[in-house]
Amino acid sequence: MRVLVVEDHTELAEAVAAGLRQEGMAVDIAQDGAAGLANARVYEYDVIVLDRDLPVLHGDEVCRRLTAEGVRARVLMLTASGRIDERVSGLSIGADDYVPKPFAFSELVARVRALARRAQPALPPVLECGELQLDSARRLASRAGAPLDLSAKEFAVLELLMGAGGAVMSSEELLARAWDEAADPFSNVVKVTISRLRRKLGEPDPIETVPGGGYRI
Repeated sequence: MRVLVVEDHTELAEAVAAGLRQEGMAVDIAQDGAAGLANARVYEYDVIVLDRDLPVLHGDEVCRRLTAEGVRARVLMLTASGRIDERVSGLSIGADDYVPKPFAFSELVARVRALARRAQPALPPVLECGELQLDSARRLASRAGAPLDLSAKEFAVLELLMGAGGAVMSSEELLARAWDEAADPFSNVVKVTISRLRRKLGEPDPIETVPGGGYRI
């Protein structure tokens, strides 16, 4: 899952991003509306956590433009106001959900995950492919009943491959969905992560390399 946090309060933005990363998400940060809009136009996000009161370009205008341009990402709007009319206004301009500040982080995570499920074809809560089983909500993976000790990136890659339903995923797709904008597109980070994941999954190797295409399970 890839998330963009657009929040001008540096400490809050960093805290939200750090918490979401601990939940296994790839997170980028933008600190004004114009920068957030630019990111959303370049990268494919599942969810955009958008503060309403932003400098340079107001959050309302960011939301309007995202909706008008047909950006696929779901928008979770944050605001310091808890008034009903403010929530109605935010939803009417294209936001998918609305959370007033201050908020419980556990609720924010739950809402981000719920929106991410709506941003793509629905997947079962527990993915199963042969002996492999992956529970996204509880961050658990196993093979033939034996738990797998996976890093956050290994878990994310396995989740993407299992969720693809046998379709091939290119290295570029995996990089775009499981890493943030700081990842070097010319590095071999995907290949290295796949190699480590294979060692942990054991034999027989469930990951197939498709020459010129990518990987699939």
